[in-house]
Amino acid sequence: MTVRAYAPGRVNLIGEHTDYNDGYALPIALQVGTFAEFDPAVDGSAIEVSSAQEDGAVTIPLETGPGEVQGWAGYVAGCVWALRDHGVDVPAGTLRLGSDVPVGAGLSSSAALECAVLLAVLEAVPGHVPDRTALARIAQRAENDYVGAPTGLLDQMSSLYGAEDTALLLDFRTLAVDPVPLRLGDGVLLAIDSRTPHQHAAGEYRRRREACETAAAQLGVAALRDAPDDAWESLQDEEIRRRARHVLTENRRVLDAAAALRRSDHAAFGTLMNASQASMRDDFVITVPAIDLIAETAVELGAYGARMTGGGFGGTVIALAPADAARRIAESLPQRITGAGHPEPTVASVRPGRGAHVLPDVRSRP
Repeated sequence: MTVRAYAPGRVNLIGEHTDYNDGYALPIALQVGTFAEFDPAVDGSAIEVSSAQEDGAVTIPLETGPGEVQGWAGYVAGCVWALRDHGVDVPAGTLRLGSDVPVGAGLSSSAALECAVLLAVLEAVPGHVPDRTALARIAQRAENDYVGAPTGLLDQMSSLYGAEDTALLLDFRTLAVDPVPLRLGDGVLLAIDSRTPHQHAAGEYRRRREACETAAAQLGVAALRDAPDDAWESLQDEEIRRRARHVLTENRRVLDAAAALRRSDHAAFGTLMNASQASMRDDFVITVPAIDLIAETAVELGAYGARMTGGGFGGTVIALAPADAARRIAESLPQRITGAGHPEPTVASVRPGRGAHVLPDVRSRP
């Protein structure tokens, strides 16, 4: 039996670094993703994994432990380890991967890989069908505790719960998923890849998370989600205050943005995107010059709003624009960015796509 599963990448429309603060985010699943094809073996002690995007195969022992497998295959090994730790008797076998999610663009290629691998492996294990939220937690464990990346649940929840033409209002305290219809009308969502690789450079992501934990402790709350909107004003340390201000104001922007989408108010949504970009740039300090220029240029060319998406330090800008402005952005923005000495960005329109799923039509072959 061959099992094949698919999981999409994601774009976060608004709500950055709020997930690990028990806050809110508003992502969409994309129409690009990762395919995992698994041939389980009757016996054996390892999974041999290969990727169409990488050279060679990697052997992952079923009894692997955190940190033992490095690089791209570490995410697969993390899934094996996390499933076994969850009580799943993972079989040996051969796993083949393919993806059209750009790596390093801030579109969550790692979570797409994790979710596709988990679905494929679990489909080959009778009797193990965790719900989508449990799967997201298993994928997060793979990334946090095996790979060592201190990410929240946003990426995995987006990939698993995605739906066509729908944004997801995620509450990371309760893990509730509230679908928000995305009626674009003549609006266009643009994903502008800065071609500046998305990196959590020198542990900066981890430092932001630690700053938020410090702020919550100083405010006497379990997480920044629990603090009043203006609580950041009482913090004495300038850096801690600014990090907290971003999270508290970003949570409010997410809720306001979901309300704007429900009434199809693209102008109001764009204003919130611009405020989020400024907050990431000035308070959380996670953007880079190419990202800032792309967002500013997209708005100058007529976008309702534009902001970086993803953990920061490179990656992709998401913009919402009227159709005529979207054409101007696609035609004029790349030249403006290269003229300023940055890599040439790519501009593509995106729409919300279906979440992760097993592909039953190609599951079984003679």
